[in-house]
Amino acid sequence: MSLSDPVLPYELDALEPHISERALSVHVNRHHKGYIDKLNKAVEGTAYQNADLEDVVVQSREKADTAVFRNAAQAWNHDFFWQSMSPKGGEPTGKIKNLIDLSFGDLAKFKREFKDAAAGLFGSGWTWLVLDQGRLSVITGPNADTPLGTHLTPLLTLDVWEHAYYLDYQSDRGGFIDAFLDNLINWDFAASNLERAELEDAA
Repeated sequence: MSLSDPVLPYELDALEPHISERALSVHVNRHHKGYIDKLNKAVEGTAYQNADLEDVVVQSREKADTAVFRNAAQAWNHDFFWQSMSPKGGEPTGKIKNLIDLSFGDLAKFKREFKDAAAGLFGSGWTWLVLDQGRLSVITGPNADTPLGTHLTPLLTLDVWEHAYYLDYQSDRGGFIDAFLDNLINWDFAASNLERAELEDAA
């Protein structure tokens, strides 16, 4: 396995004014790329070398191979985070909207629960919307933690490491969370992850 440099599904200025081109460029080209570079070096000549990224995350977690897991998970989480956002934003429709209503009450209640979880996460980490046995849940994980390889299916995520928001929002993590929830969520991506999970369960 040798990962190439990260590629966004949109231009660096596409998320403005909610995330600036400068902030996104630093996040992608310094932080995300840094995890990839460290991972490529760590797996060279090892049993992970010919595995894909998802397998490296799962296997290194199972083996408690911390150095590989941290960089593999951070590389995977960032890929997932970029896809969790869209310049178009919007609101959920169809099955995922119905599941949000069933699981949280309505979209506003989901947003409150997600914001409370993301704002309340101590230190660095990630906040996730996941599918858990037919219902949706909001979970958090510190540092490089990820639901990949667990019984949970990730649908979308928000990076709440300080480097994700400091250039634009300084210490206002709540403002960054609001911008994500109100303007940037890629509900089509979340819906496609839900559909894929349902097809796998039915197979």
